[in-house]
Amino acid sequence: MESRELSVRCCIAGGGPAGMILGLLLARAGISVVVLEKHSDFLRDFRGDTIHPSTLEIMYELGLLSEFLRRPHQEARTLSGQIGDDFLQIADFAHLPTHCRFIAFMPQWDFLDFVVEHARHYPAFQLKMAAEVNDLIVENERVVGVRAATQDGELIVRAELVIGADGRHSTVRAKAGLDILDVGAPMDVLWMRLSRRPGDPGQTLGRFDAGRVFVMLNREDYWQCAFVIPKGGLDEIRSRGLEFFRNEIARLAPYLRDRTEELKDWSDVKLLSVSIDRLRRWHRPGLLCIGDAAHAMSPVGGVGINLAIQDAVAAANILAPRFEQGTVCEDDLRAVQRRREFPTRATQAMQVFIQNRVISRVLERTEKLSAPLPLRLIRLMPFLTRIPARLIGLGFRPEHVRTPAAA
Repeated sequence: MESRELSVRCCIAGGGPAGMILGLLLARAGISVVVLEKHSDFLRDFRGDTIHPSTLEIMYELGLLSEFLRRPHQEARTLSGQIGDDFLQIADFAHLPTHCRFIAFMPQWDFLDFVVEHARHYPAFQLKMAAEVNDLIVENERVVGVRAATQDGELIVRAELVIGADGRHSTVRAKAGLDILDVGAPMDVLWMRLSRRPGDPGQTLGRFDAGRVFVMLNREDYWQCAFVIPKGGLDEIRSRGLEFFRNEIARLAPYLRDRTEELKDWSDVKLLSVSIDRLRRWHRPGLLCIGDAAHAMSPVGGVGINLAIQDAVAAANILAPRFEQGTVCEDDLRAVQRRREFPTRATQAMQVFIQNRVISRVLERTEKLSAPLPLRLIRLMPFLTRIPARLIGLGFRPEHVRTPAAA
């Protein structure tokens, strides 16, 4: 099959939340952009699907919030936890300075379909599905495009700027030779679904007890569950057998006991190998990485998808005017990293603290837990729930859409 060639101003590798939002914003500013997504659809389970108030505010600024909220979703206005026998409210979003004071739960494929639907309104936007970027085109030490494998043969895309938004196992990042700092993570997560019944509790919450951490997300007709294990501990769990694993779940959430049989074999349990890392330098001439390609996040707080979207908004705010004025230089790419590096480092530091000082200690305990002093203070002074609500709901540096729509 013969190679085909395409020329655009910006080529985005990866059709996840960061790539799609950036594609929409650049096309909205009249900048020709193509997004290359290696899969033929978005239907992959257990992907980040917690849409935080910061992202909902972006939908409002784009004039899309009302339509977005008409899509099927669930809302969590508080986050709670059960530590041993103590039930505690940890975060209350009621006081956030946003139009939506809740977390929306929506499957990532529905979120991406929504963004693509609106991005297609702009003639400057193109999306190529089943197009896997496998190499960079470099001329005079500058990235000037990519090569992608498609069902119809090789696709060559030449662009003034290549964006790597292709996730934590980024091909673009690897081909660019960018240096990764591994921050480390002491845990992995087993994801699964269990049916939800009308008599079940309504809240989304985490359960912490001797040696176990179990998180339940209310998805209306089912629970999306996360069972936290020590890093590399899957083989030990599996060696004890599926029945042992079912009993562990039932011990933490007794009302699920008669539903654990829905886990018929280990194929119903998906492993998320947790990692926290970040690039020391997010760019080289002609190329910029954002989202998980620039910084892999822990699932703690569910902030990863929202941090990636904040990267996309910041990149559009900085780069769109430069495209309009001429072309993008490396100083502009450096400006994106400067803008987003502090919230990335601060968020990762918070996640590492929680992983090392809370989750690891829970996993090591053999006796029944009681709530630590900071959480007992939150129960005594409920206004303190505003602090974790702001950190989770808005992050350390929320971004706002500034790129004007093209005439």
